Amino acid sequence: MIRRIADRLRATSLGTQLVGLLLLAVVAAQVISIWLFHDERRLALLEVARDNILMRSISMVQLLESTPATYHTSILKASSSRFTAFWTSEDPVVKEDADTQTEQRLETYLGSQLTPDREVHLDLLAIGHGKQPNRQNADPAQVKRGFPARLKRLAKRQVDLVLSIQLADGGWLNVATDYKPPPRTLYPLLVQMVLTIGAIFIIVFLAVRRVAKPLRHLAGAAEKLGRGEDLPALTVEGPSEVRAVTRAFNEMQDRLTRFVSDRTRMLAAISHDLRTPITSLRLRAEFIDDEENREKIIETLDEMSQMTEATLEFARDEANKEDAVRTDLTSLLESIAADQQDLGHSVSVSDGDRIILSCRPLSLKRAIRNLIENGIRYGERVEATIARDDSEAVIRFRDFGPGIPVARLADVFEPFVRLEESRSEETGGIGLGLSITRSIIHAHGGEITLRNHPDGGLEATVRLPVEPSS
Repeated sequence: MIRRIADRLRATSLGTQLVGLLLLAVVAAQVISIWLFHDERRLALLEVARDNILMRSISMVQLLESTPATYHTSILKASSSRFTAFWTSEDPVVKEDADTQTEQRLETYLGSQLTPDREVHLDLLAIGHGKQPNRQNADPAQVKRGFPARLKRLAKRQVDLVLSIQLADGGWLNVATDYKPPPRTLYPLLVQMVLTIGAIFIIVFLAVRRVAKPLRHLAGAAEKLGRGEDLPALTVEGPSEVRAVTRAFNEMQDRLTRFVSDRTRMLAAISHDLRTPITSLRLRAEFIDDEENREKIIETLDEMSQMTEATLEFARDEANKEDAVRTDLTSLLESIAADQQDLGHSVSVSDGDRIILSCRPLSLKRAIRNLIENGIRYGERVEATIARDDSEAVIRFRDFGPGIPVARLADVFEPFVRLEESRSEETGGIGLGLSITRSIIHAHGGEITLRNHPDGGLEATVRLPVEPSS
């Protein structure tokens, strides 16, 4: 049970963990405090009331001995209450000396307060804990048999204390009380605990929210930055540590953006500047007399021109990034397949889930088109499937070509790499298609993998993050 709760706490957010752990600590502390101290107030009140009865008993002895006997009955009746009874008798109700330290101490104290010294017998029949009396003469039934008839009502209730003090005339003043302090109740303590927990929850919730909110914004911004989206600098807010992390993220984003932009512009400038010398060389090659050499040089220059144009196009796309919008990925895939079918190519898309995700549609369309055209070029036909796997959209493209040697599967993603042993130059291409496709997929926070299908051909799997289904 405890392990299950701990696992659930670890899986929740920072705010939930802090609030949950703090409330658990407060509840545990309150429960221990209630268990230790909930009866202290009741026992304290009982002791105060008992001390008050003892002092009243001393005063009653002094009053009886200083007033005529004709007033004693009225005095005893006026001093008695529904919880305490005073009466006189020839014999004491408590006949034996005390045998506990508490009773002996109280008897000694009472005797010292009276002049001259006289016998004092005291029984603590109950002290608030429900303990059984230790002395034979402390048996409640036996003690109550010594009550006068007019005190039978008191005798019906539990007796807490019985006291017998010898008077100067040889008689005895007897005292019995069944004082009951407030009942044991946890209601006030539970109310206090609930109010304490509520106040702590509100304070901690507001404090954690102040920390968690900028952290959530930071996590979202990091995810968007990983997908290549342009986003404004984050607002610096929260505690000092969170503000420091936010400032560091803003600086990192600015540096990365400048770095990528500078490299892209440099790549575009180089590709653009190569156009002129390549064109010049091609014109000069036309005047070469040797036909065989002329054709080879022109072929090489055409290939260089294609590389330059592809590189320039890639750099241009990177420099002019489109905004991310919510797009129906399934419809996007079906529209690309329909365009290829109109061109006479064999491309099919299996029915799948309708998946909506935030992406740059033109860029993603280019990546998917590259994969389909690559499959058509080397495998004649392409079968595509799309499905949702929890928080990912999974698209698979299978062609029916010769496949790729397992040791070279990762190499085809490198720029300007062509596998001559399985894909001839006559099929076209300069080796940038899959490299550009992987760059686009990674910019969307996804992954692309290749494998040789067990039934033949090459299978490309694209995984793109989508919002978890509710």
